[in-house]
Amino acid sequence: MNTTTSSSHKHWIEAIDSLATQFEQSAVERDGDDSFVSGNYAELKKQRFFAATIPKKLGGGGVKHSEMCDLLRRIGQSCGSTALACSMHQHLLSAMIWKYKQGKGGEELLTKIAEGQPILVSTGARDWLESNGEMKKVDGGYEVTAVKHFASQSAAGDILVTSAPYEDPDAGMRVLHFSVPFQSDGLLVIENWRAMGMRGTGSHSVKLDKVFVPEDAITLNRPKGELHPFWNVILTVAMPYIMSAYVGVAEKASVIAIEAVKNQGHRKPHTTSQVGEMNNALAAAQVQWKDMVRITSDLDIVPEHRDSHEILTRKTNVSQACIAVVTKAMKVMGGQGFYRSCELERLFRDVQASHYHPLQEYDQYLFSGEFLLSETEE
Repeated sequence: MNTTTSSSHKHWIEAIDSLATQFEQSAVERDGDDSFVSGNYAELKKQRFFAATIPKKLGGGGVKHSEMCDLLRRIGQSCGSTALACSMHQHLLSAMIWKYKQGKGGEELLTKIAEGQPILVSTGARDWLESNGEMKKVDGGYEVTAVKHFASQSAAGDILVTSAPYEDPDAGMRVLHFSVPFQSDGLLVIENWRAMGMRGTGSHSVKLDKVFVPEDAITLNRPKGELHPFWNVILTVAMPYIMSAYVGVAEKASVIAIEAVKNQGHRKPHTTSQVGEMNNALAAAQVQWKDMVRITSDLDIVPEHRDSHEILTRKTNVSQACIAVVTKAMKVMGGQGFYRSCELERLFRDVQASHYHPLQEYDQYLFSGEFLLSETEE
């Protein structure tokens, strides 16, 4: 993962580092009042962060997928909520960029995003293969009624990228994917994000009440319940971004714990070994996260089920390792880590959310097991 050589990447590292102190303060405040990291988003928008990965010839910054992973990891060290929320916009954008690079269109949309930096909000994780809600055919398009949960950054969303089931009279049950502006009639953000951790992500529920979706807004029509090749693209580009936030959280927890031990007047005999154990867990998280980035190969991918299997396997392992790092850091810190005034307490809560991204642990075991057994049978 050679992401430190380009001048543009160095520029972005400096920009992110300059915001670290502000983001750290924001993390405390937003965790305390459950509000969205709007101030951090405003600063990132000034830097044109939300257009950073769009090709330069379309008006973007030309930042590589691997470089964005590194930037999200760095943001995660100062504010996990900001990094995680940003990853949701960035992965939708990268999927569009992959499609554009394949000669499948999207130039006009990417140019518009580069110009205005609208915030893209996904509900794909919750919807997965089945999706939820209902669609009714009307003149010129469809009416959609649904409630979409865990819509990260919906507190500041401009465009909702989602899906819903539709019973086609000829083809049977389908899932239609589409985008709708948050200003659409019948679309409402339900401000219900009160969570254990990652409290600043603004991951409210979004209600669609007979929202009109034009026919030409449908971007994918797939069989309900089946793994469409589309998911191989989304999972492969999205999960390295998402896990970048948690690797950043784990790295920060490790630094805090080590500094605390160095400043101790009297060190318990087993503390040094605990630090070494924490280090091993962090190395496991970092190495497998970097391998996720390698698999994505800066969007030079051909969507295959094997990639989804490989990415999801590593996602589970990285999640487990990151949780282990922060858990061990709490043990190294001792009783003071249990206080909310200690940053570790928040990091411990934030890192728990890594488990809930798709696929969750046992769902991933089933997915990979079925893939491996099917491959052997062939």
